[in-house]
Amino acid sequence: MTADKILYNFSEIFSPNDKGRALRGKEMNEANLLKNGYIAIADGKILKVGEGEVPEELKSDKTELIDMKGKVAVPGLIDAHTHLVYGGSREHEFSKKLNGVSYLDILAQGGGILSTQKATRSASFEELYNKTEELLDHMMIHGVTTVEAKSGYGLTWDVEKRQMEVVKKLNEDLPIDLVSTFMAAHAIPEEYKEDPDKFIDIVIDMLPKVVEEDLAEFCDVFCEKGVFNAEQSKRLLKAAQEHGLRTRIHADEIESIGGSSVAAELHTTSAEHLMMITDEDIKKLSESGVIGNLLPGTTFSLMEDTYAPARKMLDNDMSITLTTDSNPGSCPTANLQFIMQLGCFMMKLTPVEVYNAVTINAAYSVNRGDSIGSFKEGKKADITVFDAPNLDYTIYFFATNLCSDVFKDGKHVIKDRQRI
Repeated sequence: MTADKILYNFSEIFSPNDKGRALRGKEMNEANLLKNGYIAIADGKILKVGEGEVPEELKSDKTELIDMKGKVAVPGLIDAHTHLVYGGSREHEFSKKLNGVSYLDILAQGGGILSTQKATRSASFEELYNKTEELLDHMMIHGVTTVEAKSGYGLTWDVEKRQMEVVKKLNEDLPIDLVSTFMAAHAIPEEYKEDPDKFIDIVIDMLPKVVEEDLAEFCDVFCEKGVFNAEQSKRLLKAAQEHGLRTRIHADEIESIGGSSVAAELHTTSAEHLMMITDEDIKKLSESGVIGNLLPGTTFSLMEDTYAPARKMLDNDMSITLTTDSNPGSCPTANLQFIMQLGCFMMKLTPVEVYNAVTINAAYSVNRGDSIGSFKEGKKADITVFDAPNLDYTIYFFATNLCSDVFKDGKHVIKDRQRI
């Protein structure tokens, strides 16, 4: 079989080891780094990846040859945890954070998620669509080809549905894959402050509609002090699993209140944040195979000192990813590259561990491990190209967008840092 398109003359190609599951522990520091490499594409999928001269049998008169001029290629970056669809913004809370007001205190004052909830409820479908499309443009320009996107700023069925419908339409319209997560249990509405169990009942009653209208494939919940406790979170996620949804959980972000134990018991796909996770719960997540979605940008944005203990997790044979947590309050960014750099600078991960986190492991975190995340033949030709001489340079030269090109399903969608 000959290629439709061949990208050649890469200085390095980062090719993860594809074991048919998320990489764990020491495996995350292993990968193939191909020198003077090429990537052959046929019908939007990976045909062959190799080193040196491109084999003549891969070429035909119709094969497009693209000289990548000594750049670096990695599988398309995957952002496995975002809150993309929302109205308004929260820069007015920035001065409060600078003056030491905590995230939970801002929420208790009616700010935070509840502030965004009000803005989202008043935003039309078109307003939410346009705002989210702008964020996705930023993400694509920074090399992202697949994004998980949560609802959770409606807290009523109509608005939650609107958020998920925006994700569904953008997934159809843009050259990027979106994975939808239902997260109505993101905060306790003011009218249910004294009876959060009643609100959990309401969210559970929404689950059949989510499934019937094919609006999401995951369900998430914010398990945290002042939000939903471990038992409430467990009740919701168990109901979601009974309705056929995959599950994940916001756990141990600010205080450890049992969220990771719920994740381990229910074998959720992932547990998110984990800055305050205990040693015992790290072992539980490792034994149950739950992926830790780590969000160092949130720690940075909240101006806290405690990052998720990534090295301890790997020492205990866990699987981890790195994600932006892109949202209007605790992490207003669309730059996954910066998050990757925080993974090295603040969490002491190696560049290889970081790239495995945002490619092969992130693919399994969003239930796409069979089609993206590595350069295995037959997978989607999702490729991110960096204008850098080697992989380490993309982390070393920080806070600068080095992504020059992106290929999605084999199509050139970002060229010279511009969306085509």
